[in-house]
Amino acid sequence: MTHVTVSRPHEHVAVVTLDRPEVLNALSIDLAIELDRTLVEVGDDNSVRVMILTGAGRAFCSGLDLKDYGVVPNIDGLQVGQIAQRSMRVYSRLVTTLRGLRQPVIAAVNGPAYGGGMCLAMACDLRFAAPTTTFNATGIVNGLTSTEMAAAWLLPRQIGVTHANDLLLTGRVVEVDEALRMGLVSRLADDVMAEALSTATQMAEFSPYGLAMTKDVIWANLEIGSLAAAVELEDRNQLMLGFTDNLPEAIRAFGQDRTPVYTDEPRRDIFTPPT
Repeated sequence: MTHVTVSRPHEHVAVVTLDRPEVLNALSIDLAIELDRTLVEVGDDNSVRVMILTGAGRAFCSGLDLKDYGVVPNIDGLQVGQIAQRSMRVYSRLVTTLRGLRQPVIAAVNGPAYGGGMCLAMACDLRFAAPTTTFNATGIVNGLTSTEMAAAWLLPRQIGVTHANDLLLTGRVVEVDEALRMGLVSRLADDVMAEALSTATQMAEFSPYGLAMTKDVIWANLEIGSLAAAVELEDRNQLMLGFTDNLPEAIRAFGQDRTPVYTDEPRRDIFTPPT
């Protein structure tokens, strides 16, 4: 059974949808494995410049499926601890996969995002939320820890340690207006998919190389230990883009009152030897 669907509403935009609406898109082992595989496959498509991640029905993702968890494959000969560790990595790998995609990913959060569902949204580059959206770090409520799927790393960096502690230690439900105020979501939209698609379509007009490098530097600088190192990384990446024809094309398009068409091709005035 397919738990994840992909649609292409625009030439350069792919929508990846969690498709278990009958259980509010709860995360089973099978869904997590399929989602990871789908993200990689879509990410390998060079025509895709921006992705949107959303859920079918009235929820984004309600977190771990406690009724139909499933069994991780290829466990013959493993002990209980090894099986548990392998299961955890099926879920946590989704975060590193999303971060590793060259395409920016917009989470179109169309309803409740609980536990691992909140973590999936946090692992995306932008989070747009519908008015019905709520967030909840459910691990602590279920007798576990809320520090799962990089929550303790992502959340303090996105909303600050004070707010992160409040969410992770109390397990309280956060309504969308509060989530917007604290910076957990980027935008609030009545039609969240329309907002995500409009933004993704606009972003898809940018240089694919520029989009990928911008995402990469933003994430990398979250881990860099000094201002000097961060500036050096930004300078080097900007220099690499400066060797393309993108900036000359932007100047030409401005003078001709048209939308620039970025190809990421090398600048001919730099790399073509004089004749």
